[in-house]
Amino acid sequence: MKKYFKRFLASLGALIGRLFNIGIPLKVVLLLVLLVGGAAVGLTYSKMMKKVGGKADFEEAMRYIEIKDVVSENYIDETDRTRMGQSAASAMVSGLGDKWSYYMSPDEYRSYKLSSANEYSGIGMSISKEESGYFRVISVNAGSAAAEAGVSAGMIINSVDGENIRNLSEDEARTLIRSKLNSKFTLGISGGTELTVDCKRTHQSAVNYRKEKTDAGYVQIYNFEAGSAQESIDAIEALLEQNIVALCIDLRGNPGGLASEIEALLDYLLPAGTVFYTTDRQGHEKAASSDSMCIQLPMVVLINGETYAEAEVFAAAMQEYQWATLFGETTTGSTRDQETIELSDGSAIRLSTKSYLTPNRVDISTNGGVVPEMIIYNSDPNSAGTTLGTTGGAQGTASVSNDEQLMAALTFLSKTGT
Repeated sequence: MKKYFKRFLASLGALIGRLFNIGIPLKVVLLLVLLVGGAAVGLTYSKMMKKVGGKADFEEAMRYIEIKDVVSENYIDETDRTRMGQSAASAMVSGLGDKWSYYMSPDEYRSYKLSSANEYSGIGMSISKEESGYFRVISVNAGSAAAEAGVSAGMIINSVDGENIRNLSEDEARTLIRSKLNSKFTLGISGGTELTVDCKRTHQSAVNYRKEKTDAGYVQIYNFEAGSAQESIDAIEALLEQNIVALCIDLRGNPGGLASEIEALLDYLLPAGTVFYTTDRQGHEKAASSDSMCIQLPMVVLINGETYAEAEVFAAAMQEYQWATLFGETTTGSTRDQETIELSDGSAIRLSTKSYLTPNRVDISTNGGVVPEMIIYNSDPNSAGTTLGTTGGAQGTASVSNDEQLMAALTFLSKTGT
């Protein structure tokens, strides 16, 4: 082999010498080959490093390949390469330790998109994102607000209330449409048509309220979707006209909703200051604030293990301002905003990309939820909100209700509100 390689180098040197009419020693030719070959290898290595993100990422990728090869060559049974790859991807995301972030295989992501498309039940239509960036209507429910507006399957939606939605993700489009669910709004349809959707007729109130026999006002907020803040404010105003002496706000089972809704309600209730922050990985912060107008009454906020997201942020702000005492159970700690990022092979990652911070910059998710000052459990979980038969007086007790959390709150408020 050495003899043939030496002959090759000699022939290469002679060829170069004839081309340039010079004599080139054999060792010089060898040096040139090594330099050129080394430069090529170096360039290839540099490109690989740049493509995978650097030496550390390259070494991690090589470790994965080594593990895969060792398993494939030595494992006693046949191995499924695709299954191993999907498991590795899933483990990578679960390794973040964030239960709200997860990996979806191509099949799982297709199912997820079908499911999420049908979450537009408030409007009565399902949509999916097209390659053009706009959204195709997949189906329309008979008798829904969308159907009455003239929306039909196959239409391409390119704007909402005049806002072009081409560059929006499905999550962003969903949030935008959700923000319109208590109003009339327009959908721009490809071809120049504009349809008006009236959701007011089908809107269901997110608030239930009453004056208790203890003279405390009770406001139950089912969610923080569009319109919930104004409905809550209207309920509190109606109770103030009935001369309530205290206020109980019930957020048990509240799944959250829109940040704009809790900002509006906190602005109404709290004095001047920042009521919460949203922040991303780069540290970009957006502060929500309240003016100096506020409601000054003894208050309790009821929370439990089914209180999520924006509802948790609301409770935390009331607690940190010392504007309300929290009763019930620790909340879920689901105060991070997720984004779905599609990968090149059709799979996707549902990833926490933003977080809510309390007025004191506490990350509720990191803390594992909002902890009430008064931890109380209901012996009957289905009794929440049932106060029929409550009586007044110093104890503020009830003769019928099994809602121990609410009864404890009313007893507390009957003492502080006098």
